[in-house]
Amino acid sequence: MRVLLASPRGFCAGVNMAIEALELSLRLFDAPIYVYHEIVHNRYVVERFRDRGVVFVDSLDEVPHGSRLLYSAHGVSPEVRRAAAERQLKAIDATCPLVTKVHLEALKYAELGYTILLIGHEGHDEVVGTMGEAPGAMMLVESEEHAREIEVPDPTKLAYLTQTTLSVDDANRIIAELRRRFPQIASPPKDDICYATQNRQEAVRMLAPEADVVLVLGSQNSSNSQRLAELAREEGKQAHLIDGAADIDTAWFDGCQTVLITAGASAPEVVVEECVELLREKFGASVEARNIRSEDVTFPLPKPLRTAVADRG
Repeated sequence: MRVLLASPRGFCAGVNMAIEALELSLRLFDAPIYVYHEIVHNRYVVERFRDRGVVFVDSLDEVPHGSRLLYSAHGVSPEVRRAAAERQLKAIDATCPLVTKVHLEALKYAELGYTILLIGHEGHDEVVGTMGEAPGAMMLVESEEHAREIEVPDPTKLAYLTQTTLSVDDANRIIAELRRRFPQIASPPKDDICYATQNRQEAVRMLAPEADVVLVLGSQNSSNSQRLAELAREEGKQAHLIDGAADIDTAWFDGCQTVLITAGASAPEVVVEECVELLREKFGASVEARNIRSEDVTFPLPKPLRTAVADRG
């Protein structure tokens, strides 16, 4: 068996920043540290932090007054921020800057009186947070079919934004339909889909044709990981989205010569390494790293943490 290790894979800059922020919070402050929603959509990461005293909550009612609260990489709505202030919570904002960019775009278009069509998945943490910036001005578009049917108050004052973790191809099809129906629709100056999402999708698209089976490391609630598995299947490949080596069924590899392994932007490298080791043990697999594109993006830690570090010398 030959294993192709796709690169780039795994943690993006936003996830790295959020996880480092939570790690540093644990070192600097007394436990428990509360996190609004999962820090990132990955079961391995969440369970590891939970074991160390982090409490993940879906409602601020679960957070005692005056406690320390960290916002996840997916961002939150202004309503959550207001509620946190009312409870006198010490908030640390670990929202990915690329998500913050979409929030600011939503505010800009809303202030101009535009209706905003947000392309994304209903219920996703990022979508909930973004729509909360201008709830009266935003409408969700989930599919090309929806784009064909949606009605808007004024087609001349219309803009679209996208969730950062979408399939690039799916988003482009929806955007094309919106542009066909509403030629005057405004768009952000720079694509909202994050660089890491696009790079990981590009790697799968380029490498999947060489593979018989594709393993995507990531959790079921990870939007960008789901897209990677879907993309591999669109290439006609057997693809499995798994949290780690324990999820592997060796029957998947009957008659298989080449396995492509990649990881969503919230999946840690340790789970990739465990899968590679299992394939080495069971099938004598050789490993070939395939780098499609280099990444050198980094994001600074939230200001309260930088200040706390500086104060402690």
